[in-house]
Amino acid sequence: MDRIAAALGDAARWRLLELLAERPRSVGELAESTGSRQPQTTKHLQTLARAGLVTVTPLGQRRVYAVDTAPLSALVQRLRELIEAGEAHGGERDVIARYRAAIEADTAAADRDRWADGRTFAFERLLAASPDVVWRHWVDPGLLSSWWAPPSMTVTECVVEPRPGGRAVLEFRDAEGRYRSEGVVHTAEEPERLVFDLSVLDLSGRDAAGEVSFTGHYDVTLAEAPGGTRLRVDLRITETTVGAVPHIAGIGTGWGQVLDHLAAAVTPTHTEAAPTKETRS
Repeated sequence: MDRIAAALGDAARWRLLELLAERPRSVGELAESTGSRQPQTTKHLQTLARAGLVTVTPLGQRRVYAVDTAPLSALVQRLRELIEAGEAHGGERDVIARYRAAIEADTAAADRDRWADGRTFAFERLLAASPDVVWRHWVDPGLLSSWWAPPSMTVTECVVEPRPGGRAVLEFRDAEGRYRSEGVVHTAEEPERLVFDLSVLDLSGRDAAGEVSFTGHYDVTLAEAPGGTRLRVDLRITETTVGAVPHIAGIGTGWGQVLDHLAAAVTPTHTEAAPTKETRS
C-alpha cells in the first residue's frame, strides 16, 4: 500500500495512469501524449510497475503498458475503511472543536489573575450501580485511576483519601508532559458525600513543585435512585491565573468525558447512563 500511495503521489505518474485506464499504450505514445521525453516516461512507468499498478508486455520492439485495477481496488477499499473510521469518530473531532472555541472565548476574558474566580459548574449523571459501588470508584485508588483521566493520558498517581484532611492527588502524563493536581479532603460521608479541593499546578516554571494555576472546590453527592445512583458534581473555581485558560476552558468537555468513563467502569456489562447535564455560571 505504501508503494501504491508513493507512486500515485506524482502528478506525471497519475496522468500516465489516467491514459492507461483508457486503453493500453506504448511508451512512445505515452511520451507523446504527455509531452515528456521517452526516458523520463519509462522511468515513471517502471515506478508504477513496481507498485503493481501497471503491467508491461513486450511486442517485438515495442513495450506496451496496461493498467492493473486490482491494486487500485485494494486502495479504494482501504480509503473507504479510513473514511468509515473517521466518520465513526467524528464526535471526538467535535469535542476538539468545542474545546478550541472555549479556549478562544476564555482567552478574551483572561486579562488578569482571578478572572474566573467564582465560576461554577454542575454535572449530573444517573449511574447503573449502587451508591456503595460508585463510592468505591471515588475512594479506591485503583478504581479511581481507571476512569479519572482524559483520553490518551497515563495515570501515575490518583488518590482521594476518604477522611477530613486526607490527600487528593491526580497526576497523569502523555508524550508532551506531566500534569499534576493536589488538594485536601474536607468531608467524607460514606457513601453519600465527598468534598475536596484540588489545585491544578503549573509545572512549566522553575519551581519543581509547581505553582497553582487554579483551584477547584468539588462537592460530590451520591443519592440512591431508581436504576442506580444519582451522581452530582458541583465545582467552584478560585485562585485563577491568566495561564489557567486551557484548563478552565476544558472543564465542561473534560468532565463529560471522565463521567462517561465512570459510567462504563461501574457498569462494565450494561450502561444506563443518562446524558451529562452541565450548568455554568
